[in-house]
Amino acid sequence: MMLNKIKNMVTLNMGIEHTFRFYGVRNQNEEFVGKIVGIYPAVFTIELSNKMIKAFSYSDLLINNLEIIE
Repeated sequence: MMLNKIKNMVTLNMGIEHTFRFYGVRNQNEEFVGKIVGIYPAVFTIELSNKMIKAFSYSDLLINNLEIIE
């Protein structure tokens, strides 16, 4: 999937609550519920259900480190 398609997909899902799964280093996987609240040129931000903000790059989606679960 190309980076422009990923940016468009993130834009379309902005404000919609989803479950996300992040595959970190050394099997530190994390699953959380939140919604995309900010879109920037290199990163996007997700507000979690506890009002915490996490930032991810579009390449995290490209290389499957971050997964949006429907």
